[in-house]
Amino acid sequence: MPFGEQPAYLRVAGDLRKKISDGSLPPHARLPSQARIREEYGVSDTVALEARKVLMAEGLVEGRSGSGTYVREVPAPRRISRTGYRSIGECTPFRQEQSDERVKGTWESRSEQEDASPAIAERLGIEPGERVMRTRYLFRMESDPAMLSTSWEPLSVTGRTPVMLPEEGPLGGRGVVERMAAIDLVVDNVTEEVGSRPGRAEETAALGGVPGHAVMVISRTYFAGKRAVETADVVAVADKFRIAYHLPVK
Repeated sequence: MPFGEQPAYLRVAGDLRKKISDGSLPPHARLPSQARIREEYGVSDTVALEARKVLMAEGLVEGRSGSGTYVREVPAPRRISRTGYRSIGECTPFRQEQSDERVKGTWESRSEQEDASPAIAERLGIEPGERVMRTRYLFRMESDPAMLSTSWEPLSVTGRTPVMLPEEGPLGGRGVVERMAAIDLVVDNVTEEVGSRPGRAEETAALGGVPGHAVMVISRTYFAGKRAVETADVVAVADKFRIAYHLPVK
Protein backbone atom coordinates (compact mmCIF):
# COMPACT_ATOMS: atom_id res chain seq x y z
CA MET A 1 0.00 0.00 0.00
CA PRO A 2 1.47 3.42 -0.95
CA PHE A 3 2.61 5.62 1.92
CA GLY A 4 -0.24 7.73 3.33
CA GLU A 5 -3.01 5.67 1.75
CA GLN A 6 -5.53 4.35 4.26
CA PRO A 7 -7.06 0.87 4.22
CA ALA A 8 -10.65 0.86 3.01
CA TYR A 9 -12.13 0.14 6.44
CA LEU A 10 -10.38 3.19 7.94
CA ARG A 11 -11.65 5.43 5.14
CA VAL A 12 -15.20 4.22 5.76
CA ALA A 13 -14.80 4.63 9.52
CA GLY A 14 -13.39 8.13 8.98
CA ASP A 15 -16.39 9.21 6.92
CA LEU A 16 -18.84 7.83 9.47
CA ARG A 17 -16.84 9.48 12.27
CA LYS A 18 -17.15 12.82 10.44
CA LYS A 19 -20.92 12.37 10.19
CA ILE A 20 -21.08 11.71 13.91
CA SER A 21 -18.95 14.76 14.77
CA ASP A 22 -20.90 17.16 12.49
CA GLY A 23 -24.28 15.93 13.70
CA SER A 24 -25.37 14.18 10.52
CA LEU A 25 -25.55 11.11 12.74
CA PRO A 26 -26.65 12.61 16.08
CA PRO A 27 -26.56 10.89 19.47
CA HIS A 28 -28.94 7.91 19.70
CA ALA A 29 -29.21 7.69 15.89
CA ARG A 30 -28.92 4.20 14.50
CA LEU A 31 -25.69 3.55 12.61
CA PRO A 32 -26.24 2.36 9.01
CA SER A 33 -26.41 -1.42 8.85
CA GLN A 34 -23.54 -3.49 7.54
CA ALA A 35 -25.45 -4.06 4.28
CA ARG A 36 -26.14 -0.32 3.94
CA ILE A 37 -22.47 0.54 4.50
CA ARG A 38 -21.46 -2.06 1.94
CA GLU A 39 -23.81 -0.61 -0.67
CA GLU A 40 -23.16 3.08 0.06
CA TYR A 41 -19.36 2.81 0.05
CA GLY A 42 -18.97 -0.02 -2.44
CA VAL A 43 -17.01 -2.20 -0.06
CA SER A 44 -17.12 -5.81 1.06
CA ASP A 45 -18.93 -7.13 4.13
CA THR A 46 -15.56 -7.56 5.83
CA VAL A 47 -14.63 -3.90 5.30
CA ALA A 48 -18.04 -2.74 6.51
CA LEU A 49 -17.75 -4.89 9.63
CA GLU A 50 -14.23 -3.67 10.41
CA ALA A 51 -15.31 -0.02 10.02
CA ARG A 52 -18.09 -0.55 12.55
CA LYS A 53 -15.62 -2.22 14.91
CA VAL A 54 -13.34 0.83 14.71
CA LEU A 55 -16.16 3.19 15.74
CA MET A 56 -17.15 0.87 18.57
CA ALA A 57 -13.57 0.64 19.82
CA GLU A 58 -13.37 4.45 19.79
CA GLY A 59 -16.48 4.67 21.96
CA LEU A 60 -18.47 6.56 19.34
CA VAL A 61 -21.14 3.89 18.94
CA GLU A 62 -22.56 1.12 21.08
CA GLY A 63 -24.39 -2.09 20.31
CA ARG A 64 -27.84 -2.76 21.73
CA SER A 65 -28.83 -6.38 21.94
CA GLY A 66 -31.41 -7.29 19.32
CA SER A 67 -31.71 -3.72 18.12
CA GLY A 68 -28.58 -2.59 16.30
CA THR A 69 -25.71 -0.16 16.73
CA TYR A 70 -26.33 3.41 17.85
CA VAL A 71 -24.35 6.63 18.20
CA ARG A 72 -23.31 7.21 21.81
CA GLU A 73 -24.00 10.47 23.58
CA VAL A 74 -20.60 11.53 24.90
CA PRO A 75 -20.89 14.28 27.54
CA ALA A 76 -18.56 17.26 27.56
CA PRO A 77 -15.49 16.32 29.64
CA ARG A 78 -15.32 17.55 33.21
CA ARG A 79 -12.09 18.76 34.76
CA ILE A 80 -10.10 17.06 37.47
CA SER A 81 -8.15 19.98 38.91
CA ARG A 82 -4.69 19.44 40.36
CA THR A 83 -3.66 22.74 41.94
CA GLY A 84 -1.59 21.78 44.95
CA TYR A 85 -2.38 20.43 48.40
CA ARG A 86 -3.53 22.06 51.60
CA SER A 87 -1.65 21.57 54.82
CA ILE A 88 -4.52 21.63 57.33
CA GLY A 89 -8.13 22.67 56.92
CA GLU A 90 -11.18 21.79 54.90
CA CYS A 91 -9.59 18.88 53.07
CA THR A 92 -11.45 15.62 52.51
CA PRO A 93 -10.65 12.56 50.40
CA PHE A 94 -12.82 14.00 47.62
CA ARG A 95 -11.16 17.40 47.80
CA GLN A 96 -7.63 15.97 47.65
CA GLU A 97 -8.55 14.21 44.41
CA GLN A 98 -10.58 17.06 42.89
CA SER A 99 -9.33 20.42 44.11
CA ASP A 100 -11.80 22.58 42.17
CA GLU A 101 -13.77 24.31 44.94
CA ARG A 102 -16.79 24.74 42.65
CA VAL A 103 -17.27 20.99 42.36
CA LYS A 104 -19.28 19.25 45.06
CA GLY A 105 -18.92 15.58 45.66
CA THR A 106 -19.49 12.66 47.98
CA TRP A 107 -17.74 9.33 48.40
CA GLU A 108 -18.11 5.77 49.59
CA SER A 109 -15.19 3.81 51.01
CA ARG A 110 -14.06 0.49 52.38
CA SER A 111 -10.80 -0.25 54.21
CA GLU A 112 -9.02 -3.54 54.91
CA GLN A 113 -5.53 -4.74 55.72
CA GLU A 114 -3.45 -6.68 53.23
CA ASP A 115 0.15 -7.60 52.37
CA ALA A 116 1.88 -5.08 50.13
CA SER A 117 2.45 -6.31 46.60
CA PRO A 118 5.94 -5.79 45.15
CA ALA A 119 4.70 -2.81 43.09
CA ILE A 120 3.02 -1.09 46.05
CA ALA A 121 5.95 -1.88 48.33
CA GLU A 122 8.30 -0.17 45.89
CA ARG A 123 6.12 2.94 45.81
CA LEU A 124 5.98 3.06 49.62
CA GLY A 125 9.63 2.20 50.15
CA ILE A 126 8.83 -0.89 52.25
CA GLU A 127 9.44 -4.62 51.86
CA PRO A 128 7.00 -6.73 49.82
CA GLY A 129 4.60 -8.49 52.15
CA GLU A 130 4.62 -5.77 54.80
CA ARG A 131 1.14 -4.96 56.04
CA VAL A 132 -0.69 -1.97 54.59
CA MET A 133 -4.15 -0.50 54.95
CA ARG A 134 -5.90 -0.50 51.59
CA THR A 135 -8.88 1.81 51.13
CA ARG A 136 -11.09 1.78 48.07
CA TYR A 137 -13.16 4.86 47.21
CA LEU A 138 -15.96 5.61 44.79
CA PHE A 139 -16.32 9.37 44.30
CA ARG A 140 -19.50 10.96 42.94
CA MET A 141 -20.11 14.37 41.42
CA GLU A 142 -23.73 15.49 41.61
CA SER A 143 -24.64 11.87 42.42
CA ASP A 144 -22.98 10.53 39.23
CA PRO A 145 -20.01 8.10 39.59
CA ALA A 146 -16.90 10.06 38.69
CA MET A 147 -13.65 8.56 40.00
CA LEU A 148 -12.31 5.48 41.71
CA SER A 149 -9.35 5.59 44.04
CA THR A 150 -7.41 2.89 45.83
CA SER A 151 -4.97 4.04 48.49
CA TRP A 152 -2.38 2.15 50.50
CA GLU A 153 -0.85 3.33 53.78
CA PRO A 154 1.95 1.40 55.53
CA LEU A 155 0.85 0.13 58.93
CA SER A 156 4.41 0.69 60.10
CA VAL A 157 3.40 4.37 59.96
CA THR A 158 -0.27 4.40 60.98
CA GLY A 159 -0.73 1.11 62.84
CA ARG A 160 -2.04 1.42 66.40
CA THR A 161 -2.62 5.14 65.97
CA PRO A 162 -5.92 7.09 65.92
CA VAL A 163 -5.60 7.47 62.11
CA MET A 164 -5.04 3.81 61.21
CA LEU A 165 -8.47 3.69 59.51
CA PRO A 166 -8.79 6.62 57.06
CA GLU A 167 -12.57 6.85 57.41
CA GLU A 168 -12.92 6.19 61.14
CA GLY A 169 -11.71 7.73 64.38
CA PRO A 170 -11.36 11.40 65.35
CA LEU A 171 -10.03 12.39 61.91
CA GLY A 172 -12.09 9.96 59.84
CA GLY A 173 -12.89 11.39 56.42
CA ARG A 174 -10.11 13.97 56.49
CA GLY A 175 -7.28 14.32 54.00
CA VAL A 176 -3.94 12.55 54.24
CA VAL A 177 -2.01 15.70 55.20
CA GLU A 178 -4.22 16.46 58.19
CA ARG A 179 -4.32 12.86 59.37
CA MET A 180 -0.55 12.48 59.24
CA ALA A 181 -0.06 15.76 61.10
CA ALA A 182 -2.05 14.23 63.95
CA ILE A 183 0.71 11.62 64.41
CA ASP A 184 3.50 14.21 64.08
CA LEU A 185 4.36 13.56 60.43
CA VAL A 186 4.64 16.66 58.26
CA VAL A 187 3.69 15.86 54.67
CA ASP A 188 5.79 18.25 52.60
CA ASN A 189 5.92 16.83 49.09
CA VAL A 190 3.92 14.71 46.69
CA THR A 191 4.59 13.03 43.36
CA GLU A 192 2.10 12.28 40.61
CA GLU A 193 2.36 10.27 37.42
CA VAL A 194 -0.45 10.36 34.85
CA GLY A 195 -0.99 7.50 32.43
CA SER A 196 -3.69 5.60 30.62
CA ARG A 197 -4.66 1.99 30.00
CA PRO A 198 -7.71 -0.04 28.95
CA GLY A 199 -10.36 0.07 31.65
CA ARG A 200 -10.98 -3.12 33.61
CA ALA A 201 -14.51 -4.47 33.50
CA GLU A 202 -15.23 -3.71 37.15
CA GLU A 203 -13.88 -0.16 36.80
CA THR A 204 -15.91 0.80 33.75
CA ALA A 205 -19.02 -0.82 35.24
CA ALA A 206 -18.65 1.26 38.41
CA LEU A 207 -17.98 4.46 36.46
CA GLY A 208 -20.59 4.06 33.73
CA GLY A 209 -18.05 3.69 30.93
CA VAL A 210 -17.70 1.27 28.05
CA PRO A 211 -15.79 -1.95 28.86
CA GLY A 212 -12.30 -1.94 27.40
CA HIS A 213 -12.18 1.79 26.73
CA ALA A 214 -9.32 3.88 28.08
CA VAL A 215 -9.14 5.17 31.63
CA MET A 216 -6.77 7.77 33.01
CA VAL A 217 -4.76 6.78 36.06
CA ILE A 218 -3.15 9.29 38.42
CA SER A 219 -0.59 7.48 40.57
CA ARG A 220 0.09 9.71 43.57
CA THR A 221 2.38 9.34 46.58
CA TYR A 222 2.54 11.58 49.66
CA PHE A 223 5.86 11.98 51.46
CA ALA A 224 6.95 13.28 54.85
CA GLY A 225 10.50 14.18 53.90
CA LYS A 226 11.73 11.05 52.13
CA ARG A 227 9.27 8.72 53.85
CA ALA A 228 6.22 7.68 51.82
CA VAL A 229 3.11 7.75 53.99
CA GLU A 230 0.43 7.02 51.38
CA THR A 231 0.22 6.02 47.74
CA ALA A 232 -2.90 5.85 45.59
CA ASP A 233 -4.22 5.21 42.10
CA VAL A 234 -7.03 7.53 41.00
CA VAL A 235 -8.99 6.22 38.00
CA ALA A 236 -11.38 8.14 35.72
CA VAL A 237 -12.92 7.29 32.34
CA ALA A 238 -10.80 9.07 29.73
CA ASP A 239 -13.59 10.46 27.55
CA LYS A 240 -15.42 11.93 30.57
CA PHE A 241 -12.57 13.91 32.14
CA ARG A 242 -9.59 16.13 31.51
CA ILE A 243 -6.83 16.59 34.07
CA ALA A 244 -5.95 20.26 34.60
CA TYR A 245 -2.77 21.31 36.43
CA HIS A 246 -2.18 24.77 37.88
CA LEU A 247 1.24 24.88 39.51
CA PRO A 248 3.13 27.78 41.10
CA VAL A 249 6.40 28.92 39.57
CA LYS A 250 9.16 29.57 42.07
